[in-house]
Amino acid sequence: MTHDEILAQYGPRESMEYDVVVVGAGPAGLSAAIRLKQRAAEAGSELSVVVLEKGSEPGAHILSGAIMDPIALKELFPDWKKRGAPLNQPVTEDAFMFLGEKGGTRTPEFLLPDCFKNHGNYIISLGNFTRWLAQQAEELGVEIFPGFPAAEVLYNDDGSVKGVATGNLGIGKDGEPTDEFQLGMELHGKYTVFAEGSRGHLGRQLIARFNLAEDKDPQSYGIGIKELWEIDPARHTPGLALHSAGWPLDADTYGGSFMYHAENNQVIVGFVVGLDYQNPYLSPFEEFQRWKTHPNIRWYFESDGKDPAWKKPRRISYGARALTAGGLLALPKTVFPGGALIGCEAGYLNASRIKGSHAAIKTGMLAADAAFDAIAAGRRHDELSAYPEAFEKSWLHTELHKARNFKQWFKKGRGIATIMTGFEQFVLKGNIPWTIHRREADHARLKPARECKPIVYPKPDGVLTFDKLSSVFISNTNHAENQPAHLTLKDPTVPERINLPVYSGPEGRYCPAGVYEYVEANDQGDRRLQINAQNCVHCKTCDIKDPTQNIVWVTPEGGGGPNYSGM
Repeated sequence: MTHDEILAQYGPRESMEYDVVVVGAGPAGLSAAIRLKQRAAEAGSELSVVVLEKGSEPGAHILSGAIMDPIALKELFPDWKKRGAPLNQPVTEDAFMFLGEKGGTRTPEFLLPDCFKNHGNYIISLGNFTRWLAQQAEELGVEIFPGFPAAEVLYNDDGSVKGVATGNLGIGKDGEPTDEFQLGMELHGKYTVFAEGSRGHLGRQLIARFNLAEDKDPQSYGIGIKELWEIDPARHTPGLALHSAGWPLDADTYGGSFMYHAENNQVIVGFVVGLDYQNPYLSPFEEFQRWKTHPNIRWYFESDGKDPAWKKPRRISYGARALTAGGLLALPKTVFPGGALIGCEAGYLNASRIKGSHAAIKTGMLAADAAFDAIAAGRRHDELSAYPEAFEKSWLHTELHKARNFKQWFKKGRGIATIMTGFEQFVLKGNIPWTIHRREADHARLKPARECKPIVYPKPDGVLTFDKLSSVFISNTNHAENQPAHLTLKDPTVPERINLPVYSGPEGRYCPAGVYEYVEANDQGDRRLQINAQNCVHCKTCDIKDPTQNIVWVTPEGGGGPNYSGM
């Protein structure tokens, strides 16, 4: 049955009315909800706010490095330390290395541009921080509905956003309602704030519907792959923030690594690859595994044998997530009749600093202020123009303006990008008289396989390097088996007709979770694409990188996906 047929047979849906509906219980969405409640309390008024979250709980789907700049948190909660915010490990040392295949060169600290300096920042678990933020929101009276993904944008007759509807439950693989079927619910708001994170399912629709990206650079993305390890205390330096560029990526591929020494002998390691890479044989997951074998990196995962009680390093968790890296030049218009885009949904991440959580909190607050003032003035469903106006006057706009060329320089190669970023940030201190634009979307950069050299990756050893399926296992990913696949194809013939013969089936390499694989279709040796949707960690890479833009990620049944712990 189609969506409209289900509504015709089982509808109408029940609805709930709120002043503000927030989609996504990440740092941006929760900060918006908190700020709305704070403003209402200051004014002595009542304001109803609801937050929908597709994960099983706030923080279950959150993935980031992460080093947090507390600048925005201080504005949201000046007493954040007293409240017990889980920012416990300050950065004590910054290190940046350029890696060759066998060795590396560390940049002297006095030559590091400000964007690579983290004094005053904290190494955190963004998932734990998000859980704490959700507690603060609930104490203020915010309603949070975990396990209820917003699956559809609702519109008023005049075309303004009315709210959202949650997905139906109990739909079988065949698209037919089962005995456990439950119709989704509508949530209506005077304003709806979208905070789904990078490449949000509904945000993507809104950007297209309202032409919000007109006259902007194409958005640029990266995929971040992360592992959490416990290592030998003798090789653990609490507060060390190590970044690297270079090997194993070639000079024309944007990317780099991070290693953050957190609390309790834990290190956060991760690898980012720009999704504008050109070689279809490249696998971001395999590049990450290979990076860990570099002598300068492997050292941290070994033991000096001095402590007989210490057993061996162990990998605790794994995850992957796309990040929005286009910066100010690719930032869409963030308001439209009835709603707003905030955080990574819009693309406020500062790629030069590898930080987005402070921007998420700040933009959530700015949008909340605009919504509160509009509601107090008796308005609804119009454009919250005060939000982008306030952003343009904020410290965040100043920060992003200084970094606007960072990603653009990499289209000229790592060498030129390194020199020009250092010149712009170290010499000019971000006071840059020029602007570099890009005109090509990430997926369009992929070259046909015949023009590229295959990459042979070493087999995992199961100790330091791993395969995708064992990695997905420790991400605690799960989807109900009898639900429709949330990874949909506009044209089911495209994978075998175009992607496989032209690009050598890149889906199986750019996906970090083993979702896509080409299997034998018949005795003649033909192959077909098999989609293992149950493995999906909701990274959104396929929705971004598919060269024909044939894959569309839609919301699965509520609560499905990864359940990250400590990430």
